[in-house]
Amino acid sequence: MFTVIGERINTTLKKVQAAVAERNAEYIIDDVKKQDAAGATYIDVNAGARIGHEEADMRWLLEVVQSATQLPLCLDSPDPNILEMAYGLVNKKPLINSISLEGDRFESMMRYLAGKDCRIIALCMDDSGMPKSIDDIVGRARSLVAELEKIGFKRDDIFIDPLIQPMSVDIRNGGIAMQAVATIVSELPGVHITGGLSNISYGLPQRRIINRCFLAMMIAHGFDSAIMDPLDKDIMALMTTADMVKGNDNYCMKYIKAVRAGKIVA
Repeated sequence: MFTVIGERINTTLKKVQAAVAERNAEYIIDDVKKQDAAGATYIDVNAGARIGHEEADMRWLLEVVQSATQLPLCLDSPDPNILEMAYGLVNKKPLINSISLEGDRFESMMRYLAGKDCRIIALCMDDSGMPKSIDDIVGRARSLVAELEKIGFKRDDIFIDPLIQPMSVDIRNGGIAMQAVATIVSELPGVHITGGLSNISYGLPQRRIINRCFLAMMIAHGFDSAIMDPLDKDIMALMTTADMVKGNDNYCMKYIKAVRAGKIVA
């Protein structure tokens, strides 16, 4: 099953930040319910944009979001202390976003993750910066999986993020991402692959058509999760259809159900 990490409860978004600052629970609840109904698998919760308020904002958001949905949450923060607090407040096994191979962050996150019952997004980033090649991505993925397995994580709980980079910066970036995903799936069977889908179209016009095309091609190469907007009906329809064409939908039942519900319209 394709894992949709609903990206909308993020205080970097102006409307969300205003709702959090004003403690406008109605706005957050409405958005979460819409993401749930649209087919999100996880609701991402990121409270990091208001400097000095992240802990209080995260506490408030977790209470409000969990009052609106039974979906598990993706806890999104670079601060292990915030994640520790948030982990104690969730009522279902969460997805933690994220760990990387960057020096101090890697060590602090490994200490935090040891013994936790959670799933984890692992970024293919190290102290040398963003990956520049397929080998960079795959090598970092191998290291991340090996280290996480050492502290007890099963591959089904590991989501590798190859760090999708814009086509506007380098026309090769789409192909690099696709080939890296295919290699990781082949070499590290059982792990999941996720990422910020819209990164691919940054700086280009008509971004949604790029995102849709890229998603279909990534699914063909083994991409089985995305951090995305589940309220984008067109991309959700494409995701369901591409996942079915890939062979991940027994008897095409999810596709047929979506068509009958009016979520896929030709």
